[in-house]
Amino acid sequence: MANKTSNQMWGGRFAAGPDAIMEAINASIGYDQRMAAQDIAGSRAHAAMLAATGVINDSDAEAIREGLLTVLSEIESGTFQFSTALEDIHMNVEARLKELIGEPAGRLHTARSRNDQVATDFKLWVRDQLDATEAGLLALIRALLGQAEAGADWVMPGFTHLQTAQPVTWGHHMMAYVEMFGRDLSRVRDARTRMNECPLGAAALAGTSFPIDRDMTARALGFDRPAANSLDAVSDRDFALEFLSVASICAMHLSRMAEELVIWSSAQFRFVTLSDRFSTGSSIMPQKKNPDAAELIRAKVGRIFGANTALMMVMKGLPLAYSKDMQEDKEQVFDAADSLMLALAAMEGMVRDMTANREALAAAAGSGFSTATDLADWLVRVLNLPFRDAHHVTGALVALAEKKNCDLPDLTLADMQTVHAAITPDVFDVLGVENSVNSRVSYGGTAPTQVRAQIAAWQERLG
Repeated sequence: MANKTSNQMWGGRFAAGPDAIMEAINASIGYDQRMAAQDIAGSRAHAAMLAATGVINDSDAEAIREGLLTVLSEIESGTFQFSTALEDIHMNVEARLKELIGEPAGRLHTARSRNDQVATDFKLWVRDQLDATEAGLLALIRALLGQAEAGADWVMPGFTHLQTAQPVTWGHHMMAYVEMFGRDLSRVRDARTRMNECPLGAAALAGTSFPIDRDMTARALGFDRPAANSLDAVSDRDFALEFLSVASICAMHLSRMAEELVIWSSAQFRFVTLSDRFSTGSSIMPQKKNPDAAELIRAKVGRIFGANTALMMVMKGLPLAYSKDMQEDKEQVFDAADSLMLALAAMEGMVRDMTANREALAAAAGSGFSTATDLADWLVRVLNLPFRDAHHVTGALVALAEKKNCDLPDLTLADMQTVHAAITPDVFDVLGVENSVNSRVSYGGTAPTQVRAQIAAWQERLG
């Protein structure tokens, strides 16, 4: 009777009782098998070092090396049988290695713990994601540069509060995103440099009494140096948190651009046309062309932000050194990395393929009294009015244009002189949108000359 009650308490899914539940909560092989290549690379480096330092003999090291290559081949070909009972990728690989080579497999774990092993595997995996993120960002930046170069002098409205503010150029708007993603690129590179210290050899938490050469394993795995403190080496996960932080900021930038593409591709704006490759139709409305790729990029930021928060919560209360809580460090990072890589690839494809509607951009550039600031600047520069007075005069001229249902350049000189008698015909030289953007020649401004200079600087930087 007691056994029946026990099984009911555990629930139907865990009919075998507590052992099944412990296996389910303890095992990580369902997801950490993604680190198989990194695990085997770390083991090969460790075995080579053990042989070089005389901890194991050369014949055992060679058997381990050949066996690990066989295991990797089986995993890559899909024939490897993963076992939940063996908990994780480390034990699955070691168990198969023992089946293949016998007793020498037991020597591989000399001077090593699963604690430094998993920290090394995870660092190698995150480092690979940083490299992939860098490649994705470079491709996206190049696509944006292509758009900027094509439309360096195309006028469009610049917005604040999503209200028409001042005319800018298409190239200038594209280059704004180049700068954003350029900072993401620098963060990726900074994070990679900072995390590139090797935990292998820290063992469980205190190091090892064996005469190992940690510099050798660090070099073999492409690290700059061994981690300097064994306690920190096995308990550090801030490299993963930094990746998630970098990913979150980058995803936020992707989401902002995705939002603009959603708006710009609407029938109300018609600023851009997205290619069919990154759009879908409606199941009921034949006229629809939905920017689904952009909308999904906009949504994926939530998964990436959530992963960052989740891992922060896992780590925030852990004493040194390793705790099993840290097994929960990987799924969020794996999911965030997948989401980021997909979002980067989709955005790069959309930017590369999209067509800007130059006529619609230009028509919108002159709407909403977008050259009002140019008028105020002219009043300051030519009539020597204090800016606050010029602002007041310009506001009165905007109100007059609204009353006449026209834009500022459509007012007559006589109309303008009813507001301020000193205004001269020269004022019309600054009121056109082309004149406006061409005049913004300050460093970083929207003038086509400035835009082309920034494009050239970025192209030189990228090589």
